[in-house]
Amino acid sequence: MALRGLKVVELAGLAPAPVCGMVLADYGAKVIRVDKVGGGLNYDVTARGKRSIALNLKKPEGVGVLKKLCASADVLIEPFRPGVMERLGLGPEVVTADNPRLVYARLTGFGQSGPYKDMAGHDINYLALSGVLNSLGRKQENPLAPVNLLADFAGGSFVCAMGIMAALLERGVSGKGQVVDSCMVEGAAYVGSWLYASREMFVWGRPRGHNMLDSGVHFYETYQTSDGLYMSVGCIEPQFYQTFLEKLGLSDDDLPQFDDFDELKVKVADIFRGKTRAEWCEVFDGSDACVTPVLSQSEAPTHPQNLARGSFLPGGMPRPAPLLSRTPATASSSPNTIEFGAHTREVLLEEGINPGELEDLLASGAVEQAAPNAKL
Repeated sequence: MALRGLKVVELAGLAPAPVCGMVLADYGAKVIRVDKVGGGLNYDVTARGKRSIALNLKKPEGVGVLKKLCASADVLIEPFRPGVMERLGLGPEVVTADNPRLVYARLTGFGQSGPYKDMAGHDINYLALSGVLNSLGRKQENPLAPVNLLADFAGGSFVCAMGIMAALLERGVSGKGQVVDSCMVEGAAYVGSWLYASREMFVWGRPRGHNMLDSGVHFYETYQTSDGLYMSVGCIEPQFYQTFLEKLGLSDDDLPQFDDFDELKVKVADIFRGKTRAEWCEVFDGSDACVTPVLSQSEAPTHPQNLARGSFLPGGMPRPAPLLSRTPATASSSPNTIEFGAHTREVLLEEGINPGELEDLLASGAVEQAAPNAKL
């Protein structure tokens, strides 16, 4: 696998950092998740391929263990607010003094600087500040965040993973690591680069929900079928729109592409309510009408297109993407959730801590080993 041989230390946090760690693990990196002694709610449901150790970073001995881990690591992922790692004595200057090759990735909402850097926030707040949220939603309605995909994961996990990969690639030339300041506001804005660059194009120019790609037109919309399910329609180009009309048995006069879009939407909605989703799939599958079924997360893994490509893993999780021809990612078959400290002994012994020292660390509460067969 492409990242085989790399060691990643991931400090436990909410969803963006764990997904970033999962991506690196899927491509072959050895990922060690550092959890808190004492447990608590386990938010990481993307822990496949990782191992967990539990440290008490309020104790000097626990901090010392983390320094030891970082001294032999290639990547550190930390998800805390600016200043937290410095107060623990684990800031970049300290940690990289022992390991100049370390890529020190800092994944936060507002970044390491600026007046908002110490504020709490979530995906919706970062997306709002990025300028992207204002474009999302139907006309005469409030902006609508697409769950927490754009800032947390697209602008957070995946942009951070890209920064880590770039830093690792550069390290191959310079021999030096560097700090990756991955800010979800900026990541979400970067994901939205095309929105910024296309503001003067014909597809925009009107208020939210009135444009071609934001539910303003009948040929880029979702429609309910007779069985309460949905089809997606995206026939923007004239030739694809013509195919759409042919499959419906209609002409330009029946359903012109550019007219009163509200009236046209009503007409198309009435048409789609005339058949089940499966019946519409029989009509449109294999054509250039740009019409596909809206699948649930339980349905997507068994759709013929996804089955043909093996797009989902056994159990229904998405397969790592993109595919590499020589060194493809191979997602671990280990559970998606692991107990805090499940691998503390195993990992620390690998790191060269002798058994006696390990027992002292366990006895002091600086580290913790999960009980065998512990259940979440």
